Amino acid sequence: MPQVETNNSPDTKRATLFSHTGFAYFPLAIVARLPFAMVVVGVLTLIVSSRGSVEIGGLGSAMVGLGSAIVGPLIGAAADRFGQRPTLLVSAAANSAALGLLAWAAYADISVWWVFAAAFCVGASVPQVSPMSRSRLVTIITSRLPADRAPRTLSTTLAYESTADEIVFVFGPVVVGVLATVLGAWAPVAGAAVLTLVFVVAFALHRTAVPARTRAERAATLAPAGDLLRPTLLVTVLGIFGVGLVFGTVLTSLTAFMQARGEAEAAGVLYGVMGLGSAIFALSVALFSTRFTLRYRWLVFSACIVAGATVLSQAETVGWVIAGLALTGIGIGPLLVTIYGFGAARSPEGRSATVMTMLGSAIMLGQSLAAGVTGAVAESQGVAAAQFLPLCAAGLTLATGIANWALTRTTAEAR
Repeated sequence: MPQVETNNSPDTKRATLFSHTGFAYFPLAIVARLPFAMVVVGVLTLIVSSRGSVEIGGLGSAMVGLGSAIVGPLIGAAADRFGQRPTLLVSAAANSAALGLLAWAAYADISVWWVFAAAFCVGASVPQVSPMSRSRLVTIITSRLPADRAPRTLSTTLAYESTADEIVFVFGPVVVGVLATVLGAWAPVAGAAVLTLVFVVAFALHRTAVPARTRAERAATLAPAGDLLRPTLLVTVLGIFGVGLVFGTVLTSLTAFMQARGEAEAAGVLYGVMGLGSAIFALSVALFSTRFTLRYRWLVFSACIVAGATVLSQAETVGWVIAGLALTGIGIGPLLVTIYGFGAARSPEGRSATVMTMLGSAIMLGQSLAAGVTGAVAESQGVAAAQFLPLCAAGLTLATGIANWALTRTTAEAR
C-alpha cells in the first residue's frame, strides 16, 4: 500500500493521495485486475478439460494473448480519447459476454476453430485495469498534491502498483486451480466473468476515473509516438515478454506433468508454490539498498529464474518440481517489480498509460504463446521435452537483462 500521509484535510497543502482516492480504492483496484490474471490459465484449464488435449488448450491460450496484444493498446488509446469510464464499461460487458461464449463453445459439439475465435475475443476485450489505475494515481499525484511531496509519493505508489500487479498475476492461477478442483474446469471462466461484471464495473464508476482529454490537451502533453520505439523502452517490453514466457512454459509444462499423473486440475494449486516465494520477495523490494540498483536486480533475479528452471527441466518427482518452482519464485516477483520500474521511468511524456498497456499485453502475449508452444511440445515430444522450455524462457530474461545493462551503461537510467 502506498505509504502516504493519512491527513484527509481538503486544504491543498495538506492533501494526500488517500484524501483524493479514498482507502477503498486500493482493494477495489486489486480485485478488479484479478480476472485479467485468471483468463489465460482459466482458458487453458477449461479447454484441456473439455477437449482432452494440452495442445489445443495451449493454442486457445495463445489466442487469448494474441487478442490482448493486438487490441489491448487500442483500449488504452480509447481511454485517452473517450475517458476511462465508458471505455471500461464497454470492455467489461464485452469481456463477460466473450467468457460466457467461450465456456459454451468449449463443451459444445462444434469445431475447435470456434473455440479459438471465442478465446481471441476474450483476450481482445480484457479490461485494462492495471494501466488505467496507474494513470489515475499518477494524474492525482502530479496535479493535486503539493510539489514537495509529489515525487516521493509517486515513487512509492508506482512501486506498490508493480507489486500489486505481480502478486495478482502470480496468484490468479492459484484461484483458477482452486475453483477448477472444487467446482470444475468451467468455474474459473465463469468466476472471471462475474468478477469482471462486479468489480471492473465498480472500478469504472469510481470517482477517480480519468475523463477524456481534448485534442488540444493531448497535443500539449503527448510525446511523439516514435518515442515508444526507443531501444531502452523496447528492451523493457522484451524483458517482460520473457517473464510472460516463463509463466506460460512453467504452467503448461506443469499441467502436462500433473495430467500424466491424472491430476491436471491441481496444477494451478501446485503453481502457488512459485507464487508464495514470488509475493514475499516482491514485497521485500522496498527494503533493498539503493546501491542494489535496478540494473543489478534484473541480472540477479533473472539468474535465480534460470536456476529454478534448470531444476524444473530435470525434475521427475513432485518434490523436485516444488523445489524448482520455489527457486523460480524467488526471482519472478522482484524481476517484475524491477521491469515495471524501468517502464515507469522510461515512459515518454503523456504516454505512461500506453507503456503500461504495452507491458501488460506483452506479459499476457508471452504467457499465451508459451502455453501454445509448450502444449504442442508436450503432445508431440512428451512431458520431459516440455519441462525444458522454461529454461529457454528464463534464458531470454537473462539475455534482456544483459542488453539492458549495456544500453543503460552511461545514461541516467542506469540507476
